[in-house]
Amino acid sequence: MKTRWLACAVAAALPVLAAAQHPAADAAFARFWAADSPADAASQIDAIIKTGVSFDEARRALRQGRTYSAQPTGIVRLKNTTNDRVEHHYALNVPETYSPTRAYQARFQLHGGVSGRHSNVPPANTGSIGALAGAEQIYIIPFAWDAAEWWTDDQLLNLREILDTVKRRYNVDENRVVMSGVSDGGTGTYYMAMRDTTPYAAFLPLNGYHVVLTNNDLQVDGPMYPNNLRDKPLFIVNGERDPLYPTRVVDPHIDNFKKGGVVVDYRPQAGAGHNTQWWPAVKDAYEAFVRDHPRHPLPDALTWETADALHNRAHWLVIDALGKAPGEAASLPDLNDVPSEPRLEFGVRSIGSRINRVLPGSNAERIGLKPGDALMHLNDQTVHIQIDVEEVFAHTMPGEKITLLVARNNAPVELEGTYAPKPVTDPPHALFDRSTPSGRVDLVRTGNTIAATTRGVTAFTLLLSPDQFDFTRPVTVVANGRTAFAGRVQPDVRTLLKWAAADNDRTMLFGAELHITLK
Repeated sequence: MKTRWLACAVAAALPVLAAAQHPAADAAFARFWAADSPADAASQIDAIIKTGVSFDEARRALRQGRTYSAQPTGIVRLKNTTNDRVEHHYALNVPETYSPTRAYQARFQLHGGVSGRHSNVPPANTGSIGALAGAEQIYIIPFAWDAAEWWTDDQLLNLREILDTVKRRYNVDENRVVMSGVSDGGTGTYYMAMRDTTPYAAFLPLNGYHVVLTNNDLQVDGPMYPNNLRDKPLFIVNGERDPLYPTRVVDPHIDNFKKGGVVVDYRPQAGAGHNTQWWPAVKDAYEAFVRDHPRHPLPDALTWETADALHNRAHWLVIDALGKAPGEAASLPDLNDVPSEPRLEFGVRSIGSRINRVLPGSNAERIGLKPGDALMHLNDQTVHIQIDVEEVFAHTMPGEKITLLVARNNAPVELEGTYAPKPVTDPPHALFDRSTPSGRVDLVRTGNTIAATTRGVTAFTLLLSPDQFDFTRPVTVVANGRTAFAGRVQPDVRTLLKWAAADNDRTMLFGAELHITLK
């Protein structure tokens, strides 16, 4: 169910379509633009086709888009009911100077503190962007609570529908819609980036941490695929002294992102806690990042991984069927394989302070520790019985002289030596669970040729745009080194209108579907 507006929808969608050469087409397109949802717009497709409008005429009309009328400004509070019958409140913060003749940048801002909210009714002040105000733009401020957290499919559908509604009433620049959030909202921003990339130009998580999404207690609607982060740039801020997600914990993951091909602008804040007091110093860089990274609606390179049909699309790629295909890649570079951080190996394994194993040739063995010893003191400091021995040395510097007192066979034994642990690096480990079968496609377009590398996919669809492909020439698809298609593709008015209705996007128009089956 879409929000109903006071402004007359039909009056807001009455452009004289120069592309259409007769009144019937004008009227049919007016009804298409006046629709209040993708489904309503799709119901107008047959009427448009019956007017005899050509492909080029329809394309020009769609690129021109609807004519916008004046709409409410300031804080506009609304609500949306998703298909699962959950009612969601949200607000818009629209510049008082809003003009329907100008396309505006838009920012989704996801709030934090989700688990502490127990009702779908937002606070009375919801809608103010507050201290995080930046460039002049339309702020979209949705609401989440403990039964509808940011990392759920319900919220994913909600944000899709909110954006569609806003684009139908306000003149939004489709290529300058970003998603940002703070704390839980920052973590939710990571979630959306891995699940629903197509509408957004960039993702800007503030004080968030994507590893939170590995917590089974959160009941995250998953699974998560970090490879999908490669499709959009990230602007990330974390605080050095954040008690939840300090930079020392976040830094290695940022390095892994960068090594894996993710475009990242990381702004660690020295001395900062779990707050946004740093915003005045970061705001200009934040807005410059947004300004410098508009969305490419038809990117020449794409990667997408999914396990289901709800999250199977990235721009002009749709994954249709999963399974093993002949010639597919056995494995692909995977951002889910997180390098382990180097650690200092002292050489003991313990349960609490009692040692049950000493590694041969280790620092611990050279000092004289033995299995069965119970560590009682380190440098005259009492060791708690429940603390593992490796943790006892967390604040001991390599090269430091140490004195240990252990209980051995019920007798105290004093040992001396130098703390000289060996730096070791464990093998990479999987960040997110991979028990659910998934499929992945990596695409690179060069002219009319598409190179696809797949894993776990037996069928996918390519959506071809006349802004990206030359329909007068053959199109070639090479999948896993084999030619999967070579030939001409015919543009089709119905296909053009189908995706225009679904996407509500003047800049991302598709004239043909190319279905690829890997046999």
